[in-house]
Amino acid sequence: MPRKFDPALKERAVRMVAEQVHEVGTVTKACEVVGARLGVGKETVRGWVRKAPSPGDSDPTVLRKPDTPEVKQLKRRIRDLEEDLEIAKKAATFFAGEVKSRVVVY
Repeated sequence: MPRKFDPALKERAVRMVAEQVHEVGTVTKACEVVGARLGVGKETVRGWVRKAPSPGDSDPTVLRKPDTPEVKQLKRRIRDLEEDLEIAKKAATFFAGEVKSRVVVY
């Protein structure tokens, strides 16, 4: 029969995993460390982490911040460069065709 865990323990484990990830590098490793500390299986902790709401779930604007002026400027620059590239490709195609028509075969 599965053990019942206190919701406070689950929340604490999820917080601990979030803190440990920065130290150990992966969520799996962090779940293993936290599980050992709390006396809970690593897969149990990993399940709690997967089911826990992420910070942006309640407020979608948390994940999508408005573009800063620098980001807007960079996006504009990318768009301009893509247009320049298209023009260069069309010019290369045009001049390649023109060169072929001027080639004289003896």
